[in-house]
Formats: sequence, C-alpha cells, structure tokens
Amino acid sequence: MKELMGVINLDHELDQLNELTYFRCGAAVPFASRYRLIDFVLSNMMRAELESVGLFVRRKYRSLMDHLGDGKSWDMNRKHGGLFILPPDWNDPTDTSLGDLQHYHNNLDFFKRASAKYIVFSGSQHINTVDLQEVYQYHLEKGADVTLVYKKIEQLQPEHDPCLRLEVDEDRHVTEIHQEKDHPNVYLDIFIMEKKLFLEQVEYCIAHGESYFFRDAIQKNRHKFKIAAYEYTGYHAVINSLESYYKNSLNLLQQDNYFGLFKENPVQTKIKYEAPTRYLDSAEVSNSLVANGCIIAGTVENSVIFRGVQIRKGARIVNSVIMQKCVIEENAVIENVIMDKDVHLSKERILVGDSKRPFVIAKSSKI
Repeated sequence: MKELMGVINLDHELDQLNELTYFRCGAAVPFASRYRLIDFVLSNMMRAELESVGLFVRRKYRSLMDHLGDGKSWDMNRKHGGLFILPPDWNDPTDTSLGDLQHYHNNLDFFKRASAKYIVFSGSQHINTVDLQEVYQYHLEKGADVTLVYKKIEQLQPEHDPCLRLEVDEDRHVTEIHQEKDHPNVYLDIFIMEKKLFLEQVEYCIAHGESYFFRDAIQKNRHKFKIAAYEYTGYHAVINSLESYYKNSLNLLQQDNYFGLFKENPVQTKIKYEAPTRYLDSAEVSNSLVANGCIIAGTVENSVIFRGVQIRKGARIVNSVIMQKCVIEENAVIENVIMDKDVHLSKERILVGDSKRPFVIAKSSKI
C-alpha cells in the first residue's frame, strides 16, 4: 500500500522481562515456540503491504538485528522501501531533541523520502492481528487527524495496569486518554496519522522542549485534534512482565487462543531449516506446543518447547517454556520454569517454580 508506511517504536518499551531481557530488548524475546515478539507486528504490517517500515531502537538490539536480517522473511528486502533498522545515531551537535523525538528528528530523511502520505505507528508489547488496511480505511472515513486502536477487555489483568485507556463517545471519537486501571478500553499502542501533520508536530514538540511524541503531541492535545477510535475485537495479549510472558505463553495451549492468533493470519519469522521433531519410544507428550528440530525421549506436559531442544529419557517437563537448543538430561524434573536459550540441565536436577511466579534460568546457563 503506497499510501501507508510503518514505524515500530521500541524506544519507550522498557526491558521488564528480567533474565529474558539481560541480553536482548523485549521485542527480540522468543515467543510461541518459534517466533519473536517483533514478528507479530511485522507480520501485521506485511499483510497491509506497507511501502516501508522504520524500526527505531536504542539499546540491546544486536539480537534483534540478527533475527531481522534484511527483512526477507517479511517480504521487506526490496529495492525501494522495505525494512529500515534505525539505531540511535546522534551526529548533529545542534540537536536539542529529547526522548523518542530524537529518533524522529535524526531520521527526517527516512520520512521525507517515502512517498506514503500516512504513517501507522506501533510498539511490540501488544500481540494482536489488527488489520491495518481496515484501520487505514476507517481513518479516512472518519476524516480524523489521528486514529487510535483499542480493545475492550472484559477481564482486566495485572499486565493491563500500565496500559493507557481511551474514553470513547458514541461517535467513536476519543474524549480522554488516561491510566485508570478499572477502565476496559485498553489502547494497543497503534495509531495512524498523516505524515505532514506528524512532521509538523515533531518540529513543534522539539521547539517547545518536549520529549515523547505520543504523550506530548497527541495525549496533551486531545482537544486540539479530531481523534478517532478503532475497536479491535480479535486475539490480544500484553507482554510487559515476566508473569504476563509466562501466562500468555501457556495460554496458547488453549485451542481458541492458538487459532485466534495463527489460523487466519499466518505469522512470518526468520526461516531456519531443521528436521522435524523426533519422538523416541519413551516420549510422552500431551497438550504442548513443540517446534521442529527437537529430540524428545522424556515426558512433556502443558509446555512450550522451542526449536532444537533435547529432552533425554526419564526427564519430565511440566507447565514450562523451554527455549532454543536447551538440553535436559536424564531424569531431570522441570515444573513452572522458563528456560532461556542454550541452557544445559544436568541429570536428576529438580527445578520447581510457582505457577504464578515461574523460576527463570538465564541464557547459556549450566546447572
């Protein structure tokens, strides 16, 4: 869609997943046995056929860059447009911009060179299957300056507490943006606005010493602009804490959640050519999500197993998330555990966490 370009802004997303974000930013955290959190927003943008996508990152982005490569997995390795990874590069000694406005100010050429007239902005913490083309058409029909995407949450959870909420009137216009914890209209960190208006507001915010675009250009000026609200009704999960990561990982073992995320909207990720998983005669696997390349000889129950994991005979994995290339030796027991990549657990070790606060093992540990 030549009328629309994308921006994925990771600058305001804190590394809140403890051991899982020691060596990577949150967007690069593995999820659902073979993906990274960044894959879901990129796949949404790929389906909308955006002209170009800019990814703004500030810290711990080596793992993310390795995963994304040239964007080929999302059909974004193009001669014109495509995926642009834009790390911080502050070379202008006269630059007075702050916060995420630094990214926008120091990459003005990215926006000006693009032929698109509108920009869709997104973070990576809200996993969803939003149809961005539909949001764009809704934005045009409403004649709005800005369109925000939200979901009405029937049962609020602790991970929703930090999220912004939207007050929406009967005409689907936003009347208030706040953080009242008991309000159900959760903002999904996705909005669309015209590129010309965006650039004008960037310049205005910098001139007035502001720091963050959404807060200072949109939230503070909600009465100045015509702000429309698009209600999304599909699958949604917020990953902004270790507890929310664990809970939403295991929630995918429920068919309704799994099909809601994957059935109608295939998610693209970095391609890795590995053999199918081998289940040996002693293997017992039930209600689990298992990626390819694994060798399983033990017992796996209600767990998410990533690529290339080896589970030896007699080992037992229950209610756990085991990431790439981990090795679980004979007769080891793991329950309510998140195990990061390349962990080696020796024979007969027992690791048990709490169902609401899992035990976490950092990347490349040997136990």
